[in-house]
Amino acid sequence: MEGLHVMLLMPEIFLAITAMGFLIVGVFQGNRATDVLCWASCMSLIVAAVLLFQTNWETQYIFNNMLVVDHFAAIMKIIIIVGVIASLGLSVQYLYQERIAHFEYPVLVLFSAIGMMLMLSSNNFLSLYMGLELQSLSLYILAAFHRNSVRSGEAAVKYFILGALSSGMLLFGITLVYGFVGSLDFVTVQSTILGLDMIPPGFTVGMVFILAALAFKISAAPFHMWTPDVYQGAPASVTAFFAIVPKIAAVGLLMRLLFIPFEGASDQWGQVLYFVALGSLLVGSFGGIAQTSVKRLLAYSSIGNMGYVLIGLVGGSALGAQAVLVFLFIYMVMTVGVFAVVLSMRRDGIAVDRVSDLAGLSKTNPAIAYIMATLMFSMSGIPPAAGFFGKLFIFQAAIDSELYILATFGVLASVVAAFYYLRIIKVMFFDEPVDSFDADIGFAKKIVLALCIVFVVGFIFAPNMVVDGAAAATSSLF
Repeated sequence: MEGLHVMLLMPEIFLAITAMGFLIVGVFQGNRATDVLCWASCMSLIVAAVLLFQTNWETQYIFNNMLVVDHFAAIMKIIIIVGVIASLGLSVQYLYQERIAHFEYPVLVLFSAIGMMLMLSSNNFLSLYMGLELQSLSLYILAAFHRNSVRSGEAAVKYFILGALSSGMLLFGITLVYGFVGSLDFVTVQSTILGLDMIPPGFTVGMVFILAALAFKISAAPFHMWTPDVYQGAPASVTAFFAIVPKIAAVGLLMRLLFIPFEGASDQWGQVLYFVALGSLLVGSFGGIAQTSVKRLLAYSSIGNMGYVLIGLVGGSALGAQAVLVFLFIYMVMTVGVFAVVLSMRRDGIAVDRVSDLAGLSKTNPAIAYIMATLMFSMSGIPPAAGFFGKLFIFQAAIDSELYILATFGVLASVVAAFYYLRIIKVMFFDEPVDSFDADIGFAKKIVLALCIVFVVGFIFAPNMVVDGAAAATSSLF
């Protein structure tokens, strides 16, 4: 039986073995092996995806019920793998341009990916914590990857201290839940709470601490304070990775917690998420208006987008969970495309990231300008781009759950946020040109940009593939 268990976890085991192998290669070959290791990591992630497709996706509990393999975990892991491959592909050229091409980079990214995949399969608060910490420890190091940059060091220290605080909150919450239920197993917690006439206040407090810790991980207000500084201070390739993947894994984990162990307490967590969603929409939409740095602007954009995700979860419905998965996938693709452009913003070999640096881009580099404009229209939710449908599904789910005020607030926040997305388009097309960007943007970035644009523009013609996948994933949660 244990052999079967190992086979179900083969993608993670394979990635762990290859990551340790790459570490050994890096020790002997030094930093000159960085590009080879990055592309080898991409190949190993593709192999992990193939192994994932070959496993049985029916719900199975493994390793003494510590982990679960089901449709939801499998589809979320595939999304994670796609995001990690994209962020690694975007990173290679940037690492050499910034002279930070250290062989540890792809190894840390792989270990972070393993942590995320274990998080999504966790069926016990202990395995949840182990997966979350494996991901977080890798991210702390990546944030400080530009060793000679004061700003990168400052970002890493802020992220580490606040991350340690959130880990403490998570552990405290888990302790309270264990104290009142007597088990750390998700299914046992679920059945115990559903069998009670009244939920103990101590359990509710513990649950709120756990939700607060996860709100930090997805940078939802009021736990968002680290996001703008870390996005701006970390190397751009690391910021891209932060924006593309860890949040999706954390939302996946949040969904498993809400709909399985905390199912019986939906009235309580619904109130918490309601106000966190409102706060995230407010901070994300108004906070981005004054930003002059593209990376800080994208940080506030991500805070706002997490607000939309939480709108879909507040109702606690299957339709809402499905809408969240569709939104997350569209958000990931748009973010990948935008960061491909941000990583191409170099002038005379120096990275630039101010909004004013995009002035007149339509005249100096029309292809990049039109791609960025399309992505900005999509992010602001203007039809017929994919971003419009992502928000539409979220608002439909909110209306279906009779969350009229939250849905109205979401629409208004979307209108406010459209200001700073459209400002970028205005700067690119109507301002006087500044010097053009360096011509060499790299083959990987061109491929990524092409795929992102095809998806964002073409989603309207074949939305069912994403929607049906989301429906299949959420079926195992309800």
